[in-house]
This record gives sequence, structure tokens and C-alpha cells, in this order.
Amino acid sequence: MVTKKSRNETRKVRHLRIRKNISGTASVPRLAVFKSNTHIYAQVIDDVKGVTLVSASSIDKELKLANGSNVEAAKQVGALVAKRAQEKNIETIVFDRGGYLYHGRIKALADAAREAGLKF
Repeated sequence: MVTKKSRNETRKVRHLRIRKNISGTASVPRLAVFKSNTHIYAQVIDDVKGVTLVSASSIDKELKLANGSNVEAAKQVGALVAKRAQEKNIETIVFDRGGYLYHGRIKALADAAREAGLKF
């Protein structure tokens, strides 16, 4: 009998494949995205030091979101993480989609971060 891996396990394998090639530095950190069924999270990470420089999520009180798991919430999180990154003089990043398809909420977050001024 063939057992099928869960979607999350295959996503983790894709993410490891992506992470072999993508790494964040102090000058060009990595924007990592995680999405759950209820929320979306974004972190700007310096992988050399192993430090999160900036983070934002749909849980943040300043966004005041009724629903954290839709495209509108992802757009607001992308804009917020870009604003916080620019406050720390971070202009260019490397985008890490976390093994998810570049579609829907992930694409909305990336586009909002680009519009807010991040370059990637």
C-alpha cells in the first residue's frame, strides 16, 4: 500500500531545497514567510548571525485585522514588514516563500512589500 506524505511534509522538503540556495546576510537579509490556516507571518532574518531583524504578522495589534488568513491581511503584513525593515535601513532582501506556491497570500505579501519599498 502506498502512503502519501502530507502537504506540510512535502512543503518542508521543498523549503529545504530552496534553503540550500538562499541565505540571508547582514547586508541582504532573507524575508521568510509562514502561513497557517488562521494567520500569516513574515520575518527578516540574518542567517549569518542567526538573528531575526524585523518581524510582522496578522496577529499584530496595530493592524486590527478581523480575519488574518486572507489576501487583504497578507497585503497589510507585507506593507508592515517593509515599513519596519526600512526603519532599520534594510532596502534589499532575498525572498523565501517557505516552500509554498508563489500564489495567493504569498504573492500578495511579496507584492505589498515591493510596493512599500523593499527590493528583491
